[in-house]
Amino acid sequence: MVKLSVNINKIALLRNSRGANIPDLIKAALDCERFGAQGITVHPRPDQRHITYEDVKNLKETIKTELNVEGYPSKDFMNVVLDVKPQQVTLVPDAPDALTSNAGWDTIENKSFLTDIIGQLKAKGIRTSIFLDTDERLCEAAALTGADRIELYTEDYAKGYHIDREKVVKPYSNIAKLANSLNLGVNAGHDLNDENLAFFKEHVPYLEEVSIGHALISQALYLGLENTIQRYLYQLK
Repeated sequence: MVKLSVNINKIALLRNSRGANIPDLIKAALDCERFGAQGITVHPRPDQRHITYEDVKNLKETIKTELNVEGYPSKDFMNVVLDVKPQQVTLVPDAPDALTSNAGWDTIENKSFLTDIIGQLKAKGIRTSIFLDTDERLCEAAALTGADRIELYTEDYAKGYHIDREKVVKPYSNIAKLANSLNLGVNAGHDLNDENLAFFKEHVPYLEEVSIGHALISQALYLGLENTIQRYLYQLK
């Protein structure tokens, strides 16, 4: 079964809007685990507008499943993850003021930079993943950096799903096959939801993990967190 890692950034955003501890981020993460999630994802931004670096430390000390920390490998980010040592770090090429992730890495242009960063992470025993578009050249270059996995950026799939899902899923299927041949694991995330997830999982081979936050947390406002997580797990069976 493909693992579901729940991104809890939006819970932290709601908490920070009032400056107190409601909702309780740690309780929410533990509840996600209790309801069946196999991992927790966080993406601290430089301004710490939702997840803070202190949250990353507290989560690593508390949760029992895998912690996946996403972000641009700035000095502050690297200091935190090298200290905390989450099970996985997903490297994302976001600008400091980015609202959300909107592109994968150019692994050709940034090969030396990524190789150095990944070397530091792997020296601490941290599994590494590179956020990537469906470009075969970039996938081949990703394999040369020493990364363990790629995370497929799935916005194009989500946008085209209701127009021609067979067409838009094909590049993801192809890149997953290539990644596997290069000994890269395959994760995916961005705008996946309980309408498009099952089809993606069925047509993208070697998929190991999906990271989902915005859609899942938004649906939980209507359906409750437990019911929503169960709906997503059902799509991954």
